[in-house]
Amino acid sequence: MKPRKATQCKQHGLSLIGFIFFAGIAALVVVLGMKVVPTVIEYSAIKKAIANAAVSASSVRDIQTSFDRQATAGYIESVSGKDLEITKTESGFEVSVAYEKRIELLGPTSLLINYVASTGANPIRKSVQ
Repeated sequence: MKPRKATQCKQHGLSLIGFIFFAGIAALVVVLGMKVVPTVIEYSAIKKAIANAAVSASSVRDIQTSFDRQATAGYIESVSGKDLEITKTESGFEVSVAYEKRIELLGPTSLLINYVASTGANPIRKSVQ
């Protein structure tokens, strides 16, 4: 049997430093996801609540009250019935809301997400302050 030369034996795989680098990136993505996903779920609940409130109400106050009840049951904390923009249309009411959610990440770093939801075709596009 012939002895192998050193150039013929190449190692394949990931080094320890490479593994630590990729594990750190994966951990950052997981932590970011854990902080963002609850706000997306709350946004989905808000969209559902304003759609239900707009369908079942006959006045602006009824829409606000209906939304507040659904917000209490659905653990919605970012928006209340007073924050809704309600306009009367020929076919009923159009309800929209815009809000921003700030997620603290690390030290002075934070992530700002602007959410806009509407029951009509044109969601509002104004800046939230």
